[in-house]
Amino acid sequence: MAKEYFKSKGFEYEEYNVATDIAKQKEMIEKTGQFGVPVIDIDGKVVIGFDRAKINEYLGIK
Repeated sequence: MAKEYFKSKGFEYEEYNVATDIAKQKEMIEKTGQFGVPVIDIDGKVVIGFDRAKINEYLGIK
């Protein structure tokens, strides 16, 4: 859902598989304190799950 949304808005993103990339898994846990995915980091602002309103706010989309 998040990937499709970013593509539809023309935003580039980086995707990490935290099941196989242990370093990124540790980074995610340090930032959020949990294992929930997706974790979306927009310039240091973290969104857990696909929260369209927060994503739009952080990206300046009205």
